[in-house]
Amino acid sequence: MLSDRARPVVEATLPVVGENIVEIASRFYRHMFDEHPELLDGVFNRGNQADGAQQQALAGSVAAFASFLVNRPGELPEHLLDRIAHKHASLGISPAQYQIVHDNLMWAIVDVLGDAVTPEVAAAWDEVYWLMANVLINQERGLYSARGVNPSTVWRDWEVEQRIAETDDVVTFVVKRVDDRLVKASLPGQYVTVKALMADGVHQPRQYSLTAADDGEHRQFSVKRVAGGGKPAGEVSTLLHDDIRVGDRLTMSLPYGDVVLDDSGRPVVFASAGVGITPMAGMLSHLVKAHSGLTIRVLHADQREQSFALRSQVDRDVAALADARLHLWYEDGPESTLAAASVHEGYLSLDDVDLPENAVYYLCGPLPFMQAVRSGLIDRGVPAADIQYEVFGPDLWQADVA
Repeated sequence: MLSDRARPVVEATLPVVGENIVEIASRFYRHMFDEHPELLDGVFNRGNQADGAQQQALAGSVAAFASFLVNRPGELPEHLLDRIAHKHASLGISPAQYQIVHDNLMWAIVDVLGDAVTPEVAAAWDEVYWLMANVLINQERGLYSARGVNPSTVWRDWEVEQRIAETDDVVTFVVKRVDDRLVKASLPGQYVTVKALMADGVHQPRQYSLTAADDGEHRQFSVKRVAGGGKPAGEVSTLLHDDIRVGDRLTMSLPYGDVVLDDSGRPVVFASAGVGITPMAGMLSHLVKAHSGLTIRVLHADQREQSFALRSQVDRDVAALADARLHLWYEDGPESTLAAASVHEGYLSLDDVDLPENAVYYLCGPLPFMQAVRSGLIDRGVPAADIQYEVFGPDLWQADVA
């Protein structure tokens, strides 16, 4: 909780900070990278910086956290904090780096707001920052401890054993461990960070969902090539598609991620679009490995069958489960060769499916898709707490649903 001295100051200044938080975030990152260029090597993704996504995500997170402190004292935005902590753990973020962020963020607040930042205002927002930072530091310490690592040892090398062309723009990599260190299994739905060395000598990180249950020796993830389309093309996805072959080695983090399969025994509904199928495929694979008898519904939307990545794996896993159904929506028409699927034409519609009672829901795909599906579920009376979602890259939605 905020101190009695800081609370009224934060409450009074929250509107002006909120109005300027995007500019504050932009100046913060520019200043921090000028002072600490090493943070661009293996910590921050340059693509997310270039398109402004990282700045927007930081702005939304800080504003949401401060709003909780003012409007809901005694509570924390657990969803928001869990998501950030897992992402940080997958990047090997250390407690010492929070001081760097603090110094540059406070500089940016003063740089944007000028004389409005009195010593009293600066002290109050300093308190906000360290309340948030200390929660994250403690959560990340727990995540490292649970895996038996520290920030510098979350990384290990893996060798590419298989490379599978799923579609024209999606490739699956199966990697095997190359040392004798124990491999702890991932939780269904988690991701790994791939840290790739670029041509200019700078490492770039990118997270990829694990698309199959671990067997103790291998991990599997799928990569969609990120085309430019007026923005910078995905550096890591381009390198993986163009340059990485069987026998090459990749540096990957341990698995992390807060969106994991519920173990309460309730029915499960997966709703995905495009490459959003990847975490769903990983969870389905775990369910098959566990010989699950749960009621499972897989709802997936794509342009056409040929663009549906992992379709053979998903079709096979659905067929292997006792009470699972696969519903597909193809924009280009309802033709399909998948044995376990019911195929619809057009966009995903909840009206086309009988949803099981008391289910838990997992969403992944473009943000407008997830927002539409979540709204439809809420309208049907599904509790918000029963709907989880996964976003690739900085989460620009988390402040709204924290």
